[in-house]
Amino acid sequence: MNKRQLEQTNLSIAPLVLGSNVFGWTIDEQASFAVLDSFIEYGFNAIDTADVYSAWIPGNCGGEAETIIGRWLKARPGVRDKVVIFTKVGGDLGRPGETGLSERWINKGVEASLSRLGVEAIDLLFSHIPDAGTPYEETLAAYAGLLKAGKIRAIGASNHDAVQLEEALTVADRTGLPRYQVLQPEYNLYDRASFEGPLRNLSVAQGLGVVTYFSLASGFLTGKYRQEADLDGTARSGMVGKYLNAKGKAILQGLDEVADAHRAKPVEVALAWLMARQGVTAPIASATSPSHVKSFASAVDLHLSDDETILLEKAGG
Repeated sequence: MNKRQLEQTNLSIAPLVLGSNVFGWTIDEQASFAVLDSFIEYGFNAIDTADVYSAWIPGNCGGEAETIIGRWLKARPGVRDKVVIFTKVGGDLGRPGETGLSERWINKGVEASLSRLGVEAIDLLFSHIPDAGTPYEETLAAYAGLLKAGKIRAIGASNHDAVQLEEALTVADRTGLPRYQVLQPEYNLYDRASFEGPLRNLSVAQGLGVVTYFSLASGFLTGKYRQEADLDGTARSGMVGKYLNAKGKAILQGLDEVADAHRAKPVEVALAWLMARQGVTAPIASATSPSHVKSFASAVDLHLSDDETILLEKAGG
């Protein structure tokens, strides 16, 4: 599978990244292993996780996804050299002091992630959420130390808007501290406004890699959820319900039309659209079975015409 360079890093990734937020949440370790095995077999190589996955589940404390990935790596000798691992620090783990982007917590959080993953270095570490209480200088200085120590190889920013990202880059340039090299914004066919415009313009102008999260709008763009009844008993009901409106239904109709023309699935069309967007290196998408990974591979080979792209974007307003 052809790889894409994550711009200013030394990392090359396939055009789709596996999201692991479902590991230890909607699928158990055995099912997670099956998804990971299939992902590698299809030629993909980048896995996105975070220390907070999945602290929101009763009985979980965070780190469950990283632990599963670490156990998978240990059970698959030689695979570590084939994969690129992203993780994040700064999300709220729900315990005093275990949140934010202070130097103290970054160093402690990274050590915990390294231990759970069972690796010597994290390929790409993201600041998960902006921390207004910590100066950029402190955060970037912490990353400088971790880069020098070889514990991380590249850094990125998640959930930062254009103003926050530009401020961080300006501080880095003024102080000689490391710059964010990759951006992880929310972006999909439904939720376009926060990335398109100033944030995309900045990331393109600065030559940043971009990997998008919620690429399938919490699963809505798979076409699985079309009415309220489809949400009954699902773990994502609270996240998907907001898309069940006129705009969402128009997007699904557009996806269906394009999918039928290609004998494809709506999920494959939604991902193909993202992979072709200006400024996007690769979307992140989660899978709960190997069949979903097969659709990811099909999406990589799916090329939309200009007319199909216009149709989809008009459907989303």
